[in-house]
Amino acid sequence: MATLSVNQRALLLSVVLLVVGLLVWEAAIPAQKAAGELTEYERLTGGGAQKAGVPPPSEIIAKAWTELSNPFYDAGPNDKGIGIQIGYSIYRVLAGYAMAALLAIPLGFLIGMSPVAYKALNPFIQVLRPISPLAWMPLALFIIQDSEASAIFVIFICSIWPMLINTAFGVAGVRQDWVNVARTHELGHLKTAFMVILPAAAPTIVTGMRISIGIAWLVIVAAEMLVGGTGIGYYVWNEWNNLDLTSVIFSILMIGIVGMMLDAAFGALQRAVAYAE
Repeated sequence: MATLSVNQRALLLSVVLLVVGLLVWEAAIPAQKAAGELTEYERLTGGGAQKAGVPPPSEIIAKAWTELSNPFYDAGPNDKGIGIQIGYSIYRVLAGYAMAALLAIPLGFLIGMSPVAYKALNPFIQVLRPISPLAWMPLALFIIQDSEASAIFVIFICSIWPMLINTAFGVAGVRQDWVNVARTHELGHLKTAFMVILPAAAPTIVTGMRISIGIAWLVIVAAEMLVGGTGIGYYVWNEWNNLDLTSVIFSILMIGIVGMMLDAAFGALQRAVAYAE
């Protein structure tokens, strides 16, 4: 019998842990009372109904099948498919993230290449970086007066710092020998930046971008719970208000899966630029 590789064994162990975990979860949920077994008080108050307790995995799987079989339906403001809700969230994340990248990467280059710029800007960075992104939401809503733009601004403000700091660190860490070789060949500042410094600093820059996208996806869920309307965060909060724990748990799993896919995309990008190390 052929020996399994490390990846195959890891995959097999993951499947076993998943199956065992689901079985334990299913067995731990007490059986719900049938409708005919409920007392009159329980029927009036909703006691004993499935929504009153934590649902078993079988109900969540059934919910996932129903939602994913038609993810893009639109039956009104408070009834949209999970695909539409995730689409709104991804749009907000990518919009704020792109604006942050356009500012953070060039500014990080400046900070990394100039000790004077670093010392001048570092106090501002150290004051603004620890502020929770959601603390900006009331001010954004007051100034911008638009919930959609305010959510994008919150993503912008939370995405900028990891990219800025990692870019500055990566640029500052480029070997001076390589820069000296560029000067020997009489390359200009722009050519040196794009042909020498950027490829060398790319792995560190992408690491910052990868951290930022993870933070942005975390923050958008909380932001959408506050501003409402659309998005996966709003979907979670709306289902909680409906006391539909099956939908809440399903949406939590979808948040995790989308986050994993975003991280995997930047992980692939990180591996693609790893040659520059």
